[in-house]
Amino acid sequence: MPNWQAISAALIEHGIEIATQSDGTAGSPRPVSGGDINAAWRLNATDVSLFIKTGPLSAVDMFAAEADGLREIAQAACVRVPRVHACGPAGPDAFIALEWVNFEPVSTRTERKLGSALAAMHRHTADRFGWYRDNTIGRTPQHNPWTDSWVEFFREHRLLFQLELAKASGYTGEIQDLGRKLTNGLQNLFADYDPVPSLLHGDLWGGNWASADGGPIIFDPAVYYGDRESDLAMTRLFGGFGAAFYESYEEAWPAAAGAEERCELYQLYHLLNHVNLFGGGYAGSAIKSLRKLCRHL
Repeated sequence: MPNWQAISAALIEHGIEIATQSDGTAGSPRPVSGGDINAAWRLNATDVSLFIKTGPLSAVDMFAAEADGLREIAQAACVRVPRVHACGPAGPDAFIALEWVNFEPVSTRTERKLGSALAAMHRHTADRFGWYRDNTIGRTPQHNPWTDSWVEFFREHRLLFQLELAKASGYTGEIQDLGRKLTNGLQNLFADYDPVPSLLHGDLWGGNWASADGGPIIFDPAVYYGDRESDLAMTRLFGGFGAAFYESYEEAWPAAAGAEERCELYQLYHLLNHVNLFGGGYAGSAIKSLRKLCRHL
């Protein structure tokens, strides 16, 4: 169990009053789903309900990066994200406290709103690719150094980084041979396409968005500035987005020529990450994707 007394003290420092129970614990925390790789809780404070994720002290920087990512998206003012109340160390634990959001069934109208809102968020751009800080994709480090070239950024800090992790875990042979061929010829997939550095969610699968108060809300980001198509590719990898979402996005910002091939490329990054996080079941999918991409070089 987390050290709730320490978390309570940390929340009070941020101006959140906690009702203390007779046994000395803070509020009335109860476990809930939604923490993914961390424990998740609902805590009813005096004047607000909180969604709190907790982890070991080593997770402090991961939670801080998540908080900064949510703030970055919030500043763009295009799509709702949970408000960040606090994050940091608390005794032997790390925590992040967000507003509690009551989800509701997703409708076609909400999906359309998400499509147009995501396109608007993608029009929030930077001068270069990357971000001012590193973060994580799942538990995997995600490096985001500011880079002038998108091809260089994606090659060095997405594909090659994941391939090196896979090699260290014993995934050698074809996955590395194909990976080398792809990264050496990556520029060929961008011969007639020059993306702008768009603000990305970075991990936009079906479990990282919901409907609340009649509109979409996104969360658990892995923010950086990159090709908008990489967000869209992730939405197609595991499902969770209906036709209305894609139609609305396309109306707001139509796809560029060659998007289908690049979709495969951007999905490969997440497949390689799943190989490194979860193991062999994803290796076959990654190799299949690599073979297909190498045929386009």
